[in-house]
Amino acid sequence: MKNFPDLENKSVLVTGGSKGIGRDIALSFAKNGAKVVIVGRNEEALQQTAVELRKFNRSSFYVSADLNNVSEIQRMTEKAVDYMGTLDVLVNNAGINRAKPAMEVTEEDWDLTLDTNLKAAFFCSQKAAEYMIPNQSGKIVNIASQMAFVGYFKRAAYCASKGGMVQLTKALAVEWASHGINVNAVAPTFIETELTSKMFEDKEFEKEVYSRIPLGKLADAGDVSAATLFLSSNLSKFITGDTIKVDGGWTAI
Repeated sequence: MKNFPDLENKSVLVTGGSKGIGRDIALSFAKNGAKVVIVGRNEEALQQTAVELRKFNRSSFYVSADLNNVSEIQRMTEKAVDYMGTLDVLVNNAGINRAKPAMEVTEEDWDLTLDTNLKAAFFCSQKAAEYMIPNQSGKIVNIASQMAFVGYFKRAAYCASKGGMVQLTKALAVEWASHGINVNAVAPTFIETELTSKMFEDKEFEKEVYSRIPLGKLADAGDVSAATLFLSSNLSKFITGDTIKVDGGWTAI
């Protein structure tokens, strides 16, 4: 059963779509009948995920690109649209975090984090809007973080980038509303994935994180995917400029 039937045959572009949360988001769209193109840098991971996507929609595909290069963003979006024929939904999921005390953050750390998490999201959105504006419709969903709303240890650059993403979401939503484009964000807490499992081998860190979540557990990738699909569907047609927090209550305290 498809939970979001109006997503069937929609053309969806997911950045950072080969692993972790992005992979789950891409698969969730495909399971609802959407055509999905995933973007990333790891060719092998992209190929493996594309095989999974095609089990649900044979029109799914992948593009290898470095999103820190604006010309690469332009190339990959054009390639995705050439393949799918149009672009209905963009999910800006690609992101990075170098967890370091603020006094140890280098210029390279700062630039890489802001370029990957914020600059790339803007230029992906700008390029996507080139196709959405003439159609007077489109959905852009930014994967932000609860760290856009609260501070946390060893995450000065990450918090700055995700806070910027939430504000970018509002700015683009206001500017593009007249073109029928909804721009929203999803802000998850720590997610249980293969990418974070090593982090939680530190039991003190695990205990500290759990103590901040009133629901008493981590989210899983499916919780983020559900919010993303909702914001991409007709169920959210009158929601724009907003951020759904998938954080188990962390930011409610």
